[in-house]
Amino acid sequence: MVFRLSIGILAVLVLIGVLMPEAFGQWSQRVQAATLGGAGWLYLVIVFCVLAFLGYLAFSRIGQLRIGGSDAEPQFSRGSWFAMLFSAGMGIGLVFWGAAEPLSHYVQPPEGLSPASPAAARASLRYAFFHWGLHPWAIYALMGLAMAWAQYNRGSRGQISDLLEPLIGRHVHGTIGHLVDVLAVVATAVGVATTLGLGAAQISAGLEQVAHVPATFATQVVVIAVAFVLYMASSLSGLDRGIKWLSNFNIVAAAILLVLVIALGPTAFIFETFTTTLGGYLNQLPAMSLRMTPFSQTSWVGEWTIFYWAWWIAWAPFVGAFFARISYGRTVREFVFGVVFGPALVSFIWFSAFGGTALFQQMFGGIDLLPALAEGYEHVLFAMTTHLPLASLLAWCAIVLLLTFFVTSADSATLVLASMSSDSPEDPPISRRMVWGVMQAAIAIALLAAGGLNALQAVVIVAALPFAILLAAVLVALQRVLSQDLATLEREERELHRAELRWLRKERDDAVRSPPAGGESD
Repeated sequence: MVFRLSIGILAVLVLIGVLMPEAFGQWSQRVQAATLGGAGWLYLVIVFCVLAFLGYLAFSRIGQLRIGGSDAEPQFSRGSWFAMLFSAGMGIGLVFWGAAEPLSHYVQPPEGLSPASPAAARASLRYAFFHWGLHPWAIYALMGLAMAWAQYNRGSRGQISDLLEPLIGRHVHGTIGHLVDVLAVVATAVGVATTLGLGAAQISAGLEQVAHVPATFATQVVVIAVAFVLYMASSLSGLDRGIKWLSNFNIVAAAILLVLVIALGPTAFIFETFTTTLGGYLNQLPAMSLRMTPFSQTSWVGEWTIFYWAWWIAWAPFVGAFFARISYGRTVREFVFGVVFGPALVSFIWFSAFGGTALFQQMFGGIDLLPALAEGYEHVLFAMTTHLPLASLLAWCAIVLLLTFFVTSADSATLVLASMSSDSPEDPPISRRMVWGVMQAAIAIALLAAGGLNALQAVVIVAALPFAILLAAVLVALQRVLSQDLATLEREERELHRAELRWLRKERDDAVRSPPAGGESD
């Protein structure tokens, strides 16, 4: 039922997007405006509560609990585990927005700041840190921990509806549970398709820069078709082979590109930018987390922060399910630090390097990147690398990294979507993976046809709203389950301690009643 309903809903979405792109684009914009006007604040409150809850888990006694039980051992090394976490969780987005977002905030800043001013430059990177830092990874961590705990510690099927069993009981196996699973699958498919659409647009822009291939819709379709072949081959090879190998390659390739940009760009400026922005980010984290614009009535928060929160929430079922599959044997504390704090730090360094270089060129280098920004966000990265040494090498590295991140995100999503739409916790059949592989590509093409980035943003914000409410319910259910399991562990520890004391007393008493051989003369 979950599989059929999900495919049916998404197939209708694809058909409307392809056959009536203008009408679909206009409708999505209207629904987006209504969603932001009535419930934009809800995204901010829920995501802030999720981050606070993850911080509580990391530093409380619950952190000592282990996914899979006290004797569970991790299946992957920390390096491979982190590589798969990072590749599935961010990937294309960092490459797409690394230079473009700070530059955009610089010329259209938040908080009523003057455009193209030093204050706008500081705020541009601070909000890039905010959008790509602790909050998105906390969303992923909550869903991943909840799914891992339900599957490995409670013996559930691993479906999203199972996470609500502490709240709704047996109804998780009825109509309510099926609807929750359908909602999760649809939100996940739309969220992943949004990322694939962004990736296809930027790969096309890169090919236009280095190979003079026109960055048209047809080129984007060809990119998606080539990536489809690659990510299906990777997905069918399994988690321990294709996905793991590609994730490790992604981390190495991303590290090489990052080091090259730091070394060839304004190195000292990048490190100064990192320290200054990190301090401002930590200092203003609560204020940014709950900032709306009821008095100025500007659209900046809706266009950026709420879009990002909706995007991460839409990705949460897929990323959470994938994180759950690879995190067996990790403690709760290790999971939270590995999923939230480690990747956030890498994101901070990434935006300091790419965003800092773009801002330096614009402010002090005599280079105007604004025409590239006006042409489209996807063009900013390649316009920036054009003015660095080894420009062609950097551009090709970025294209290869985009493609491998594209493939890694899509093959992970294919596996997870097939699992989420199955009743069995076993690996889904190849036929079901093929269906979801085709569907992801079709949704990405339909959304690009219906209006590019604007349509992608609108559909994500609308699709993620019901799941944002579901995320709050998952938080409450997980807190209840972990508290129960901690109480059970502490009770078992007390009983074990009492048993040890009884054994020691018995040994002492036996020694007193049985004097050493030789009697009293000894």
